[in-house]
Amino acid sequence: MSDTDKPQPQPLLDDEALDRLDDFLESDRVDADALDLIGAHGFLVALAVAPRDVPAATWVAELFHGEPSFADEAEREAMLGRLETLRRNAIAVLEGGGLPELPFDLALGGLPPEETPIGDWCAGFMEGVFLDETAWFAEDEEAAATLLLPFMLLSGLFAEEPDMAELANDGERLEALVAQLPELVLDLYLHYRVPPETPKPKPRRKAPAGRGKRKK
Repeated sequence: MSDTDKPQPQPLLDDEALDRLDDFLESDRVDADALDLIGAHGFLVALAVAPRDVPAATWVAELFHGEPSFADEAEREAMLGRLETLRRNAIAVLEGGGLPELPFDLALGGLPPEETPIGDWCAGFMEGVFLDETAWFAEDEEAAATLLLPFMLLSGLFAEEPDMAELANDGERLEALVAQLPELVLDLYLHYRVPPETPKPKPRRKAPAGRGKRKK
């Protein structure tokens, strides 16, 4: 597929909603270990892709690393509503075969992934995987590992593993994976959320004309 044929990535939240989330996640009313906006974006996209739904109470507690100090119930509903909207919009985009717009430039610029927003986003994505790891690997562990490898590699969370070290030093390969991230997310969604089409029954072969008829 040429670049002109590719669907254009679609934003999952408008700029104002992202700015409000960013301000809140960076505030002192949120635990210092909570995910930042980039990590939360990756985390919620992973939840949109996940093989089964995770209860909101579970993922909210994980994202915020506890319960934030919301000013009031209205602020709580607004912030949680934006997060849920991001997750639902990701599902809608992917369900339609579209690509999610990621909140960073798709290029490392010669830096290690873990020193860029790309690494932060992929680390957040992997946090979403860890939340229900059994479900991600239950059906086909080998296929899951292959599909998740780019996210694992770019997250920097597995840098100490011998199998990852050689791949992590291949700058050209890393840049190629970064450029493909929206497509890789869609591949994961199709793998987990869209069942394969059932094969159509083969048409019965018709007997050649005249076959089976008694000659007069």
